Parts: sequence; C-alpha cells; structure tokens
Amino acid sequence: MKAMYLDCFAGISGNMLLGAFLQGGVPIEYLQAELGKVPLPDAYELRTSQVSKNGISSVYVEVLPEEHHSEENPTGHHHHHHRAWADIRRMIEDSSLSDGVKERSTAIFENLAIAEGKIHNRPTDEVTFHEVGAVDSIVDIVGAAICLDYLSIEKVMASRINTGSGFVNCAHGLMPVPAPATAELLRGFSTYHQGEEKELTTPTGAALVHTLATYEENMPKDFRVERIAYGAGFWDLTIPNVLRVYLGEMA
Repeated sequence: MKAMYLDCFAGISGNMLLGAFLQGGVPIEYLQAELGKVPLPDAYELRTSQVSKNGISSVYVEVLPEEHHSEENPTGHHHHHHRAWADIRRMIEDSSLSDGVKERSTAIFENLAIAEGKIHNRPTDEVTFHEVGAVDSIVDIVGAAICLDYLSIEKVMASRINTGSGFVNCAHGLMPVPAPATAELLRGFSTYHQGEEKELTTPTGAALVHTLATYEENMPKDFRVERIAYGAGFWDLTIPNVLRVYLGEMA
C-alpha cells in the first residue's frame, strides 16, 4: 500500500505539508480546482514558490486573501476572520468534494476543535477558531486531505516532532511553545525542541499529525522509499526549516 513518512525535525505546519505534497507530485492545478469546490466566503490566491532553506530546495505555500492586491489595501495587511467549528463543518459538508476528502477534513478539524475546547473549557461545537479559523488554515487542512486522496496514501507515519520553544503571541495573549492545543494534540507522540525560540509545530500541523499519523521513531524496514519531498516553513533558522516527506510503498 502507498504510505508516507513525515520527518518533522523542524516541526510541521499546514503549509509545510502542502508544499511537500506539491513537490512530491500533486499538480498545483489539481489542488486549486479541488479547493474551488469548497464554498469559502472569502476569495484568496494560493501562491507557491521554490525556495532554498540552508541549501535544500523546497516549496513554500502562501494563502493570500484577495484584498492583498486591492487598491483599497495597497499594503497587503488583512484581518483573519473568526469562524466557529460548526460553520467550518458546514462549509466542508456543503462542498462538492469527494466523501473521502470530506471525511478526512472534518476529522482533522473535529480533533482541533476538541483540543481547543478542552483548553478553553468550551463545548466542541461552540469553539471559535481564531488563528486556525482563517481561510489559510481551512485551505491547509482541506488541501492536505485532497493531496492524500490524489496520491492514494493509505498509511501516514511521523517521526519525533520538533515543537520549537519560547512563546507565541495568540489571540488570548502570550502562550508557551508548544501552544496548549498543540501539546494536547501531540499526546502519544515523542516531541522535543531544538534550535531558536520559535513555534515550529503549529496547532494545524499538530492536528494533521494527530488525525492522520502513527508514531514511528524510525522508518519501518518494510517501507520502500520512492520519492522525497520538502515543504518550507516561514522561518530562516540555523537548521533547515523544512518538513521532509518520504513517499513510497509498504510491503
């Protein structure tokens, strides 16, 4: 069966995984066409670029709101909308995506909502996403489900995960890294922090790992690697800020 191994030595985020999928063989045109099936209320541009992180060629993915290019907003600054989990679930269910992609996307967001609800003591359906409720994270999560379906991936494995360290500024104020929701979602995985004080694993990245992957400290002996792809993160660090993805077959 087709499988993939996530080498998270520099953490994981939604756009890092999308970048790796694109370098790993998913056509950008296909991803854009499938994402167009989701009835998002806000227009956006999916921009990709080839970048080098410490000499490693990788794909960087950005989700830019339509107003990024508008005359009324020449600086490109934009506001991320707050969206309730119920609203996001309705958008996914009302889309014309395949049932498999809907199921995976919904499961990822559901786990994220459960973690956020536990941290903030709110019922799951009443959780309002701040950082992850914006269009970019919806694109990251649904896009990952689309790419998994395109590549026919049946098994996902993840290495030890570098969470980063320090503090991150969230809607609720300064939070320790890993953020509480990230820490909650990564229970059962082996984590550590190395390098600069940055958030290397985001709540979205943690939700993807929690929902899709099983922990494997090393790649299984019966996993035959066919392709290696790299998705770039935002930071320039002393270590390469990339997610390395091995794609191949399990016996």
